[in-house]
Amino acid sequence: MSNMQRRFLLKTLASFTAAALAPAVIAKTRPQVEVWKDPNCGCCKEWVDHLQANGFQVKVYDSGNAQARKRLGIPEQLGSCHTASISGYAIEGHVPAADIHRLLKEKPRAVGLAVPGMPVGSPGMDAPIYGGRKDPYDVLLVLKDGSTRTYQSYPSKTSTQSVNS
Repeated sequence: MSNMQRRFLLKTLASFTAAALAPAVIAKTRPQVEVWKDPNCGCCKEWVDHLQANGFQVKVYDSGNAQARKRLGIPEQLGSCHTASISGYAIEGHVPAADIHRLLKEKPRAVGLAVPGMPVGSPGMDAPIYGGRKDPYDVLLVLKDGSTRTYQSYPSKTSTQSVNS
């Protein structure tokens, strides 16, 4: 076998190996999120879709989230319809994926993030049925002692219409 044939064979083999391994490498580099939610909750499913579209690998447990919230250390008053866990942090409610990525990058000493309730316009609560409405809400950083501080604020967005005179 000539050197040229060997190089061609090695390049072909390397390309094939890279293509075969790519899905496994991508899956391992995508952060893994575990989500506990009600099996019939549509906004929870929409939030899971939001996470997947923003680079997260998601495993869903359709068993409700009250026990997970308690186990992960999220105070009851910060509750929402789903609870998640990622890299040792708890995520409660409709937290935007960008804030979760920021949390993983900054690694603060905290329990995790929470968006209490179900604010319209947050990820998962932004379906067409809401007509583009976006209520203001805060993403809270939940500290180890149960206290919180604002991690990110999302103001309301109102549509403006031009008036023809």
